[in-house]
Amino acid sequence: MTNLMRAARMHAVGAPMQIDQVERPRAVGTDVVVEVKACGMVPNLGNVLANWPTWAPHMPLPKLPAIFGLDPAGVVTEVGPKVISIKPGDRVYVNPGRSCDACDVCLAGERTRCRYFTFNGYFGFQAQSQTLYDLYPQGGFCEYMTAPQYALVKLPPNVTFEQAARFGYLGTAYSAIKKVGAVAGKSMLINGISGTLGLGATLLALAMGVTRIFGTGRNVELLRRVKALAPERIDIHPLASGSINTWIRSRTDGVGVDFMVDALGAAADLSILDDGMHAVRRGGKIMNIGGTVGKLPVDVKWLMDEQIHFIGSVWFSTPEGYEMAEMARAGLLDLSVFQHHSFPLERINEAICGLTNRNGGFSNYLIAP
Repeated sequence: MTNLMRAARMHAVGAPMQIDQVERPRAVGTDVVVEVKACGMVPNLGNVLANWPTWAPHMPLPKLPAIFGLDPAGVVTEVGPKVISIKPGDRVYVNPGRSCDACDVCLAGERTRCRYFTFNGYFGFQAQSQTLYDLYPQGGFCEYMTAPQYALVKLPPNVTFEQAARFGYLGTAYSAIKKVGAVAGKSMLINGISGTLGLGATLLALAMGVTRIFGTGRNVELLRRVKALAPERIDIHPLASGSINTWIRSRTDGVGVDFMVDALGAAADLSILDDGMHAVRRGGKIMNIGGTVGKLPVDVKWLMDEQIHFIGSVWFSTPEGYEMAEMARAGLLDLSVFQHHSFPLERINEAICGLTNRNGGFSNYLIAP
């Protein structure tokens, strides 16, 4: 067995990735080694890698050169001597959320609250993140990677590696919707419904019993494709058609929606978020998951008077990954809508450039080492 493997590494911010020969990882302790079969690509990956130090200087990238790749799925090839429930040959999704695994919030199952919380293969949330990068240096853009056993979601036979490589975006939406509470029979607004996050939120809302789903977006054709998933439950609104708030109130007898998921991207106009917020009914909840950058002027008196909950939600837990896998196994969560575009490792820069040509959330760009 060779002790080297191929990996796509970024050597400088904004520079193309290079295919390097690096040391192949070995399993120790409670870690495993996974042979990567597919790794999803963040839709805005090129812009993020080029501009992240400016956009979010408080959220550090790993020391370069680094192996990126946020959403890997593959087969376990080796397990550490302290691994109990995972075995070689298991098909898994690798949750990239890394935490210290020892503090009070980690032990309570809330790893995203850990002060060391880090996206393996992407960026960190605080200065301590480099500690986790040093322990787990491989993202999914390589042939083999190490992962702690707490990060693995075993996949049912009817979920492909390509579909599993969307679990990151699906899980982000799922965790946010769960934070709302009971959602069956409720109404929901998704700002950016045709994007990667927004489409995932739609599929999960359908699976979880949300009966009225309102969605906004710019591309009329993509909006129509989303509505076609469940025409009797989904209503769409092109942003060029006017105010979101006015549209929602006209569809809900002036009441508004029970809750909103904002899935707009980093560079989105904050006025769209503000407009959607005011379409939420009294006592409703606003879940922000898209990561739009900037300061939003909010009338806090309005928040108080209307008893509005504004909640930021980051990523999802491995147990929530298992819940999604079970929904997919049972046929409740339909993953067949994705159109997979797979590229070998050597074409990673071409794949990153091609992301601008995707069909919204329906396109699933992958690296298959």
